[in-house]
Amino acid sequence: MGINMKHIYLNLKRFDIGTQHGGVNRLAPMAEWGKTIVSETQDALASYDREQTEFVMYLPEAHLLGAASARKPDSPIRLGCQSVYREDTAVGGNFGAFTAGRTANAAVELGCESVLIGHCEERADKLGILAEAGVVGRTASHAVSRILNAQIRAAQAAGLYVLYCIGEKSEEQEAWQEVLADQLETGLADVEKDGVVIAYEPIWSIGPGKKPAGPSYIAQIARFIKEYTGGMDVVYGGGLKAENAAMLAAIPEIDGGLIALTRFTGEIGFYPEEYLEIIRLYLE
Repeated sequence: MGINMKHIYLNLKRFDIGTQHGGVNRLAPMAEWGKTIVSETQDALASYDREQTEFVMYLPEAHLLGAASARKPDSPIRLGCQSVYREDTAVGGNFGAFTAGRTANAAVELGCESVLIGHCEERADKLGILAEAGVVGRTASHAVSRILNAQIRAAQAAGLYVLYCIGEKSEEQEAWQEVLADQLETGLADVEKDGVVIAYEPIWSIGPGKKPAGPSYIAQIARFIKEYTGGMDVVYGGGLKAENAAMLAAIPEIDGGLIALTRFTGEIGFYPEEYLEIIRLYLE
């Protein structure tokens, strides 16, 4: 990553589901959703210096082809997927027996350059599977980080760069240093760190009715991550939005943020013009 590079990531989760099915998509029909998001933002994003800022959008797999088709040849937008499988195809080896698993090579062929790995929702899913087998606590958390490490290494082998999410839950706050250190040490083992950015998610503060993490707490965590990793870039993964853009921009240790929804009241959802406004508030 470039010196003093700012990273603006967009995690669109499953925001493509319409309100009739409990989702928040009011933006475009299913077939046009990914294409619409790219086409309505790339011209405005082109006004920013690419040597200073990168823009990556992580989309559900169904929308990657549409998003890729909407990218102009000089588009500032890079596309990514939401995690990859821990194994992959190989010449002379497995040629694709990965039912339900999106491999890194498949992501590359869909037009991806990046991948989001270890988001708190992905960690929770893996922890839930282990809990069904009776594996819980630190043993389970450590096992999840080992699985995520295999995913990161598979992604890098395919040429993808990685946004790796770490964070502590409410019951882990007192031991946050130990928790984050294990996620970093285990998750980044044998990984090319130059191809990874860390996203810090204060899981205990994310969600309705929860008190957001303050600037001093975020700065403290970011300093710890940078010291522990030898200076890797750190972005705020707890949700970059209009309300906290100025606060996050004022924290020297933070190198960008992860945007999800842009509107949290009324007609909740993701809106391209509001996404661009959040970026403006953060960068300008």
